[in-house]
Amino acid sequence: MNVLGIETSCDECSAAIVRDGREILSNVVATQIELHKPYEGVVPELASRLHTEWIAQVVQSAIQKAGIGMDEIDAVAVTSRPGLLGSLLVGLNFAKGFAATLDVPFITIDHIRAHLYASQVEKPLAYPYLGVLVSGGHTVICKVNGYDSIEVLGTTIDDAIGEAFDKVAKHYDLGYPGGVVIDRLAKSGNPMAFLFPGSALCKGEHPYDISYSGLKTAVINQLDQFWDGESEKSAENIAASFQRVAVGTLMRRVRLALDDTGLKRISSGGGVAANSLLRSELKALENLGYEVAFPSLKLCTDNGAMIAALAYNYLQDGVRSDFSESASARVSAFKKSYP
Repeated sequence: MNVLGIETSCDECSAAIVRDGREILSNVVATQIELHKPYEGVVPELASRLHTEWIAQVVQSAIQKAGIGMDEIDAVAVTSRPGLLGSLLVGLNFAKGFAATLDVPFITIDHIRAHLYASQVEKPLAYPYLGVLVSGGHTVICKVNGYDSIEVLGTTIDDAIGEAFDKVAKHYDLGYPGGVVIDRLAKSGNPMAFLFPGSALCKGEHPYDISYSGLKTAVINQLDQFWDGESEKSAENIAASFQRVAVGTLMRRVRLALDDTGLKRISSGGGVAANSLLRSELKALENLGYEVAFPSLKLCTDNGAMIAALAYNYLQDGVRSDFSESASARVSAFKKSYP
C-alpha cells in the first residue's frame, strides 16, 4: 500500500510516499525558516499563504521522487490537528480534493500521535514503551500501548521545552530557529557558568508534569543572580547552561517514569528530539539496559513520512475519515493516568 502523507500543521510544507508503513519512497519538506527568520518566529498568516502557494508542487515532487504513478497511490493521509488552523486547513482541503479525484481512501492524522510514532518507521519498538514528545508546542511523557493507545503521564504546565529554547534565543538575539542555534552554541560553552534553577518534581498525583516558565524567567531576567562570578557572560555559556538545565529537568521526569512504570523501552519524537544533548542523555540509558529509539534528524521535524506511516496502521484496521471532517488547532483528548 502506497500512502501519500501531507503535513502542513505549522511552517513546514511536506509530502511523502510511504509503502506499507515502513519504506519511505520519498519525503519532501519545503521549509519556511528563511521567510520567518526576520520575525524570529512563525507568522501564522504568512505560513498559511506559503502553504497555499507551495503545496501542489511539493506533492507533485513527492510523487515523482517516489518513482510511482498517480494510479499507484492507494490512500491519502493528512494532518488535521493540532497546529495553526490556517495552515492545517490548506493541507486538509488539498488532501480531500486529491483523494476524491483519485477515488482512494482518505484519513486524517493527529500530529502528536505521528511524532510519537516516527521512530517506529526506522527502528520498531515492541509495545508498550515510554514515549517522550518534545517540540516547540508540546512536551509530553506518556505510556504508548499501541499506535492508537496512549496514556499521558505528564505534560508541561506552561511553556513547552521548544518554546523555552526559542524565547531564550529571541531575548538574546542568538538567531532563529532558537533550538538549533542554542544547541550549536552550547557545544563550545561552559554548562556550569550559570547555575539556573530547574523546576522541582511535583508531588502527589502529578509527579511527571514539567514547568519551564521559571527556568526561562531566570535565564532572561535573572542572569546575574545565577552567574558563577568568574565565567564569561557569553552567548555560548548562556546557551550551554540553559540547555543543561532544560534537558536535565526533562530527563529527571523520564527516569522517574521509567522506574515507576517498569518499562524497558523508550522512544522520543518531535523537533527537540534532534537536540544533541537530549539524544546523548537518552542514548546513555542503553547502558542501564533500556532499549532506546529516536527518529533520524529528518523525521524529528514536521514531515509527511510520519503522517503516511502512522496512517497505514489505521488503514489496515479499516479506519477511514469523512470528507466533512475539519481541522482543529487543539490537541486531541488523551487519557491521563499515573502508574
